Order: sequence, then C-alpha cells, then structure tokens
Amino acid sequence: MLDREEYLAAWARWHGDADPTAGRLVRGWLSAAYTLARVLRWVPPLAATALGLLVAVAGAAVVPLGAWGLVAGGLLVGLSGLLDSLDGALAIAGGRASRRGFVLDSVVDRLTEVAYTVALWLAGAPGLLAAAFGALCWLPDYLRARAGQAGVRETGSISVWERPTRVVLTGFTLGGAGVLSATGAAGPVITAGTAVGVLLGLVGTAQLGIWLRRALSQ
Repeated sequence: MLDREEYLAAWARWHGDADPTAGRLVRGWLSAAYTLARVLRWVPPLAATALGLLVAVAGAAVVPLGAWGLVAGGLLVGLSGLLDSLDGALAIAGGRASRRGFVLDSVVDRLTEVAYTVALWLAGAPGLLAAAFGALCWLPDYLRARAGQAGVRETGSISVWERPTRVVLTGFTLGGAGVLSATGAAGPVITAGTAVGVLLGLVGTAQLGIWLRRALSQ
C-alpha cells in the first residue's frame, strides 16, 4: 500500500494535478480517508462507494422524524462523505484505481449531493433555496468536466466549495438544527445553513470561472 505522501501524489494525478495540500479542510479530509483506508484495506472500493450512497439516502430518509432524525441525518451525511473519500483512498493507495471506478465515483458523488439537497428541503429549507444549493453542488464539477473535454487537463485551484465543504456544511446544518430543535430554532438554522451553502457555491463557482477563463484562453 502507498504511504501517505505517495497517496496524495497519486490522488493529485487522478484529479487533474489539483494540489491536495492547498486547503486545510481538503488536506485533513484526505488524510483521514487515507488513515481509515489503511485499517480497512481489505474492503473493496466498490463496496465503500455503494455504502456511501445508501448512507446518504438514509440520512435524507430520517430527517423528517423530528429532532433525533435531524441529528442522525447530520451524522449520516458526514459518514457518507467519509465513505466516499474512503473508496477513492482504497482504490488509489491500494493500487486498484481505474478509469471506470473514477467515473462511477463521480456519478455517485452527484447522487449523494441530490440526497443532501433533499435532506435540507425535508428539514425545512425553502424549495428554491434548496434547489440552488443542489445546482451549485453540481455546477463546478460540470464546468470542470466540460473544460476537460475542451482540452484543459488541470482542475484548477481548490475553491471554497469543494466536496468536503459541502458534506461538512450539510452535516452540521442538519445536526445543529436537531440540537436546537427544542428552542424552535431548527427552521432558521436549516435556512441559514442552506443559504451559506448557496453563497459559498457562488463564490467557489466564481473562483473556478476566473481560473477557467484563463485556462481556456491559452
């Protein structure tokens, strides 16, 4: 199995030479996934991918069940994000990475983000705000994919709206709403958390757009 530095270098190659050390949250997220992968090296990457999607759907399903459902939903969202990173760590660090697995993992990422969006909506986020949150989860990766088809090999700098940010924000929003449910603040917490996600999504997409404009003009 690759050591940590070799894993980070291999991760960068699979992600368009993105710098995994550029953001503290991303670096910590990848390091946690690598540590877990060393313990669970016997788990097939595909099993972790499938389980991550099921856990994300379960997180959305329990949200309407009251305060404990919100807390459980937040925990399940965090677990689904960790499982998503685990499958990549298992594949890359274990020398089992493939183009098919890379594409499948990307598809599952987008499906889990649909589950996050539904969870926020079921928890009380206004429909249009939740829809904007979901769209901004998809848009940066769509732009990167289209840029790749146009010949841009790099993914650009790490923005404020990468996948770890989306997972952490959704999980803390749901969990925080559950904890504060008895005070009547659950609704405002959900709305505020979703709005912060939309704001970060707009900023992150703008960051990516500026970089893509330069890359596509070369």
